[in-house]
Amino acid sequence: MRITSKGQVTIPQGIREQAGFLPNTEVEFIWDGVGVHLVKQDSPRKTTRGGRAVRLLQDANADFGGMTTDEILSHLRGPE
Repeated sequence: MRITSKGQVTIPQGIREQAGFLPNTEVEFIWDGVGVHLVKQDSPRKTTRGGRAVRLLQDANADFGGMTTDEILSHLRGPE
């Protein structure tokens, strides 16, 4: 296996499946002085707009009734 000029490497499918590395899984590289370990993070470091949108939509108290599409998008995006 080779690292590309952009520093990328492909994780073999079998290993991705065993480790539960789905698309968009947050991972971390850890150097222990001897080698590098790739670990799945329990939670993302930064909340994404998509993540905020999903949480808002899952929230039973979220009420978008009467709001325009632009108002909903502005609410989901939050301050930029």
